[in-house]
Amino acid sequence: MRVAGDLFLSAIKKITEQNITIVEAIEAADALKAAGQPDLAVQVYRIWASFNQTHPLLCAAYFNLGTLLTERGDWVAAREPLERAVAANGDFYPAHINLGSIYERLGDPDRAVAQWNDLATRLAGITGPNIGFKTAALKQIGRVLEGNHHPDQAEVILQQCLTVDPRQVDVAQHFISLRLYQCKWPVVVPWEGVDRRALMAGMSPLSMAAYTDDPMLQLASSYTYNKTWDPPAGYELPRHKAGGKRNGRLRIGYVSSDLRTHAVGFLMAEVFELHDRSKVEVFAYYCGIPTEDYQNVRIKGAVEHWVDITGMDDATAARRIAEDKIDILVDVNGYTRDARTAVFARRPAPVQVNWLGFPGSMGSPYHHYILADEFIIPEESEIFYSEKVLRLPCYQPNDRKRAVAPTPTRADVGLPENAVVYCCFNGTHKISRFHFERWMQILARVPNSVLWLLEGSEAGSQRLRERAAQFGIAPERLIFAPKLANAYHLARYRLADLFLDTLPYGAHTTASDALWVGVPILTLAGRGFASRVCGSLARSAGLPELICSTPEEYVEKAVALGHNRAELARYRDQLEKHRETCVLFDMEKHVSQLEALYAQMWDEFQQGRLPRPDLSNLDVYLEARR
Repeated sequence: MRVAGDLFLSAIKKITEQNITIVEAIEAADALKAAGQPDLAVQVYRIWASFNQTHPLLCAAYFNLGTLLTERGDWVAAREPLERAVAANGDFYPAHINLGSIYERLGDPDRAVAQWNDLATRLAGITGPNIGFKTAALKQIGRVLEGNHHPDQAEVILQQCLTVDPRQVDVAQHFISLRLYQCKWPVVVPWEGVDRRALMAGMSPLSMAAYTDDPMLQLASSYTYNKTWDPPAGYELPRHKAGGKRNGRLRIGYVSSDLRTHAVGFLMAEVFELHDRSKVEVFAYYCGIPTEDYQNVRIKGAVEHWVDITGMDDATAARRIAEDKIDILVDVNGYTRDARTAVFARRPAPVQVNWLGFPGSMGSPYHHYILADEFIIPEESEIFYSEKVLRLPCYQPNDRKRAVAPTPTRADVGLPENAVVYCCFNGTHKISRFHFERWMQILARVPNSVLWLLEGSEAGSQRLRERAAQFGIAPERLIFAPKLANAYHLARYRLADLFLDTLPYGAHTTASDALWVGVPILTLAGRGFASRVCGSLARSAGLPELICSTPEEYVEKAVALGHNRAELARYRDQLEKHRETCVLFDMEKHVSQLEALYAQMWDEFQQGRLPRPDLSNLDVYLEARR
């Protein structure tokens, strides 16, 4: 502390005597920060700036000051020096980027976008090393517009960004995701300077599941994407060693950003409550948004150890998991938002499992197992998974304690009283062009029917209505349901006659929601994981006859049921009657089998038989496609 104080006093003396360069001031501030005295580093910059108001590098001092204050989380204080940096030198590009971020953090996204747009305008037509500042500004604009429900505008900005530099895989990823969400077909459309290959290279594994039913392409997509998460060379953590007998309970760790009022949170809650504490010790590693919602509180109360790793970097989080001596670490995110794949890449647990969050293979060398069931991954399809496949009676857990509000009337939600109501409450990114055309064929052949969809963007809804009109279907026969709290969302399901699933990415939680409240679901089973989950759920609910194997069968069954109200009522009665006893909602059996699989995994590890994913053939496959 005394050394830092002496360093600070020496720096201030030199500043007041006008005997210090900006480089020396920066070195002094860096040394104070490294010594754990960021407040003194802040003062060095403040005092140097006050004595050097005409210095050509004044902008750098203000920028560094603003950066220090940002790192401390003092966004209000960081705003002024960053504004001064921009005012001192409008061509000091990093200050524009950081200032926009501060405006966003202070709750003014419009001003943030204006700041980044000013920078992008300044850099119009620029080439060379500074081009990265332009793409950075455009990325920020696109991200904020997307997050604030302006997908059309965000898409335009991201297209500009790709035109500047088509190699930006992360930009292409968001661009494709936006087009899927808005039902813009075809999804992949090249333009001058950006070819199809560049767009496909940026498609995330999750978007790939919605784009194609080719399981080999999906595996290759995951494998390519996974290479992003390799840990630093030489990285090592202490781990269990095989051969000894495990004393006490198995330590199971679940890593998820979604243990809250989220589809995964609803599915997982009862798993935690039913785990046999004489067999397993449960750790939940949360990496999601800060929340204390009712589902989050419920899950916290059900696990023995709750650890929030959101604020930890990947190395720190991995070290914490290793120190907890976790035996089996379960990835409940996969390649979804806020995932911590880089934590798994550091191999903090001897056994690592892919389950529930992502519908497909991780294509990674450090996920040893994937949990599925015999319908989702039949034996002949195991070749499309890098992990060893282990099977539950039904892949998806469920929550029998979910709250359901009183059922509204059809008039309450804008549905015609006597119509046949086909519904699909899947996200709009799951609606493919070809499947939408099948829906239009169904509506054309069942005149007294409507299609009830979950609302996405306003422009997307209008786009689907216009597409319906092209097939001769009155646009008003497409009715869009606004998003509601889960209890009210579940209640309105009961107003539908038949749920129509999507392909290639079908209903997962939305399917079990429908089946729980008694709505039968018609699905078309494909080849990939995401296209077979709904079939697994229908089968486990006792309705295997509603699983179709061809598009023609799907259309014909939907039409036949639309003309047979008695048959629809029979299915509804069957679901109600067997809800408490069917495989889909037998959670005691589900959790018991899950724990048995964990024991099997641990035995295989102890015996030196842990699966080693062989990914060598994927490089051959990818090379052949180039």
